[in-house]
Amino acid sequence: SLLLVLYSSETLIIFFTEQPRTESEWENSFTLKMFLFQFVNLNSSTFYIAFFLGRFTGHPGAYLRLINRWRLEECHPSGCLIDLCMQMGIIMVLKQTWNNFMELGYPLIQNWWTRRKLRQEYGTQGKTSFPQWEKDYNLQPMNAYGLFDEYLEMILQFGFTTIFVAAFPLAPLLALLNNIIEIRLDAYKFVTQWRRPLASRAKDIGIWYGILEGIGILSVITNAFVIAVTSDFIPRLVYAYKYGPCAGQGEAGQKCMVGYVNASLSVFLVSDFENRSEPTSNGSEFSGSPLKYCRYRDYRDPPHSAVPYGYTLQFWHVLAARLAFIIVFEHLVFCIKHLISYLIPDLPKDLRDRMRREKYLIQEMMYEAELERLQKERKERKKNGKSYHNEWP
Repeated sequence: SLLLVLYSSETLIIFFTEQPRTESEWENSFTLKMFLFQFVNLNSSTFYIAFFLGRFTGHPGAYLRLINRWRLEECHPSGCLIDLCMQMGIIMVLKQTWNNFMELGYPLIQNWWTRRKLRQEYGTQGKTSFPQWEKDYNLQPMNAYGLFDEYLEMILQFGFTTIFVAAFPLAPLLALLNNIIEIRLDAYKFVTQWRRPLASRAKDIGIWYGILEGIGILSVITNAFVIAVTSDFIPRLVYAYKYGPCAGQGEAGQKCMVGYVNASLSVFLVSDFENRSEPTSNGSEFSGSPLKYCRYRDYRDPPHSAVPYGYTLQFWHVLAARLAFIIVFEHLVFCIKHLISYLIPDLPKDLRDRMRREKYLIQEMMYEAELERLQKERKERKKNGKSYHNEWP
């Protein structure tokens, strides 16, 4: 919460030093900065888990350490996708529930405190004799950025729903359920807890539309990286078609994945452990004799190869397949998006024709009014005995 307050204060300071020229520029500048600050603050953990957690830890015997002391955090043995799924579940359930509670609970508590002070000042009988307009005035005024906060909440929810939907497919359903509940809560809040807000006209949603477009593009790229990099989809696919029992047969199935776990684990010599990362036990209590080798998730050569613990050919095949999938996936999705946008225009044809006809009628009325004005001026000049050459019409 303190970080959000600092972000908001920093945004106001940056904005007031800019001194925008018009109110529209004021709103666009403030909206963009506030969205960027909130987006970075709320999505940094998910991006870290999806793309950075466990990527730069090194391997047994050569761990990367922070300040040559602390080992970097690693993913769960089942992979980072389950961590990302749990993070998204917490955000979509707990965070949205808390936001709804605060949005309704804060004005309820404030109005209760206001009613309590009025009872102490005027008594119960005096308070009931207030006219309706005074009762409405005693409600909480709508925040100056109330509508902005509602927009920002929906845009951030749209980002959570789309950017990592490949890791948490339940996000759209949870967002729908939350919005159904929030519609009723907002209706109750506007009718019973807030004063009537002052209405103002707006041409459209402004810069929010551009922000939505940007989130849509980012979500396509992010989901491509989640599927290719975070999940095991590409390594499993490469094993099924290149290294598994069905390699070269052009088919993939359950039987083609036999031996995948063994192929995804590399061999490490226990004696190569660093002094500060040696295991506390040699494993004799499990196998009856000290363990000589252990396995870990990676594609590296065994310790007795020409280049110990170097990347295998399978690692480069998986990397190439991941990059190819990212390029193909995002181009395919963008092509489908543009095709749907072309087939389904923003305005129906009949509405576009009515707008053109309305514009034509307005121009015709303006032309006739100007023509009538000029003819009237011409008659007045003739009546006054004045003549002009090259008059129109």
